[in-house]
Amino acid sequence: MKIVVCVKYVPDATGDRKFADDLTVDRDDVDGLLSELDEYAVEQALRIAEEADETEVTALTVGPEDAKDALRKALSMGADKAIHVEDDGLHGTDVIGTSLVLAKAIAKAGYDLVISGMASTDGAMGVVPALLAERLGVPQATLLSEVGVEGGLVTGRRDGDAASERLEARLPAVVSVTDQSGEARYPSFKGIMAAKKKPVETWDLSDLDIEAGSVGLEHAWTAVDSAADRPARTAGTVVTDEGEGGRQLAAFLAGQKFI
Repeated sequence: MKIVVCVKYVPDATGDRKFADDLTVDRDDVDGLLSELDEYAVEQALRIAEEADETEVTALTVGPEDAKDALRKALSMGADKAIHVEDDGLHGTDVIGTSLVLAKAIAKAGYDLVISGMASTDGAMGVVPALLAERLGVPQATLLSEVGVEGGLVTGRRDGDAASERLEARLPAVVSVTDQSGEARYPSFKGIMAAKKKPVETWDLSDLDIEAGSVGLEHAWTAVDSAADRPARTAGTVVTDEGEGGRQLAAFLAGQKFI
């Protein structure tokens, strides 16, 4: 069985994230890492591989040169190999274009099951799994907190606010997993050393037969019109309660605008 795990290299949420001059996310002046939510996808792929014979786990990412760091993390966790789609023409590609590139790469690599996180920690749209399933023409089972494969079926549990659902889909299929699916393992020293010897293929748009006019900032379906720095925090209002605290608080709230 072939499992492809889609992972993303994202700016560190603890850093000073900002937009570049062209209003795309600035990925050069801030440290990046494997999206935390994608670590759960890698973990579930590895658990499935541990339960099945002759299973190969491939980590796939689309991004600039530094995106290889996300692949190295996935390989050190236990993935067998990695594919990096890198091309200058991809700069500014939105979720529609990214799903096209991922789908082409997945089809070229060959797959039985595609696993992704529930969303990326930068864009946080959460629609890539559904777009991939549509482009690949296969069923999807998304937002799973439990996943397994048996008898040519992928099965899982989706937890809602009031109830849980049991889902199943015949392979090939696309699934996404939540941060409740199981704690991701830490790479061991042995895993980190082994990752250095694992194959990493690099593909560009021509390798995937994708025209430059299908991707990139100028051809994106969505765009950021404007952005401004977050206002600096100001000192709060201190209410000294000498019997009139409630009235002071009510008066303060009455003067605020809430959206």
